[in-house]
Amino acid sequence: MKRSVGMAIIAMTMAYGFAARAEDKEYDPAKVSESLKAIFQFGSVETKRALNANTVTVMSGTIGGTYVQFGADLASVLDDGNKLRVLSIVGRGSVQSVADILFLQGVDLGIVRSDTLDYLEKKGFAKDIKKQFTYVTKLYNEEMYVIASKSIRSMKDLEGKTVSVDLPNGGTFITATNVFERLGIKPKFAYIEQRISMEKLKAGEIDAVICAGGKPYKSVSQFKDDRFHLVPVEYAKPLQGDYLPATLTAKDYPNLIAEGAQVDTIAVPAVLAAYNWAPNTERYRKLALFVDNFFTKFPTFQKPPFHPKWKEVSLAAPLQDWNRFPAARQWLDEHKIEPVARSRFDEFLKQKTAGGKLPSDSERDALFKQFQAWDAEQNARAQLRSPQKPR
Repeated sequence: MKRSVGMAIIAMTMAYGFAARAEDKEYDPAKVSESLKAIFQFGSVETKRALNANTVTVMSGTIGGTYVQFGADLASVLDDGNKLRVLSIVGRGSVQSVADILFLQGVDLGIVRSDTLDYLEKKGFAKDIKKQFTYVTKLYNEEMYVIASKSIRSMKDLEGKTVSVDLPNGGTFITATNVFERLGIKPKFAYIEQRISMEKLKAGEIDAVICAGGKPYKSVSQFKDDRFHLVPVEYAKPLQGDYLPATLTAKDYPNLIAEGAQVDTIAVPAVLAAYNWAPNTERYRKLALFVDNFFTKFPTFQKPPFHPKWKEVSLAAPLQDWNRFPAARQWLDEHKIEPVARSRFDEFLKQKTAGGKLPSDSERDALFKQFQAWDAEQNARAQLRSPQKPR
């Protein structure tokens, strides 16, 4: 009993000592951070309201992927105390993010692939689903990677082979299914989580692994085995409606591409999407607040230390068959930010058709998609060449 009383007296003495020293140094926790303010005001109705009023949640992607890195970047730049808080949530892939935006309480935004909604409609899983969504901006292009043994020289060589396309709740499954179907190639799909599928490939249990993500894509960068390489994906006509041409080099993936070589592939746009909330709702207000902060601070994302894929993002880039979030469209209009200048496309077109006949409308559409990929690459190179101002 005496020992307990003694310990209590010591604890009280220490507490008073700490308080005195804190007072001497003028440490006022309530002035240190909004988090400490919230704790010291615990139970306050006003605190609860303030914490929830301006918090926006973003469903990103799986650990190690580009989505989750973009989500972390958004939170890092845009978090501003109680004025705006961005919560980035680790997700489970593009299909799951679509479901989360539609049905999961509290989810405001999500990063999804542009081909996901089309797939869901074409396969009969949803009807008029795009009407339920808006997009804040098109993000970057995600390259498709086909990792296989060096005996596999083309996509046609995968006919009848066992190919892992990740789990069915992710975007890789959608993209791989679309590509093989449109090319008329019928492999045996295996639905295996990416890290496990890489090990199975090395063990000879499967013939190829499909990945899709913005370069540098961590799981592809870390795959090292001299028996394997990246298989080219030709930008064939059946793919030109929804996909863009892309090129991978030894600089991107020295572990899978020989020095001085390059591998052609395709890419699919990633989209920052939201539910189509009515303008007079609280959820719309929070999204509008997010847009204003995001677009205003956008130049910060295109500088180190943030993901290099931010350099490909053009806020005003249109997205075919999608409706822009009205507050985002209004911000772009007010700041007079236009999509890619027509003259730049005309310049590109002249290079591609020098001395030849003018392309048809369908060929022109395909060339415009090639131009978008080319323009993103030009912007990225220009960004790298320009001197970086200290942050």
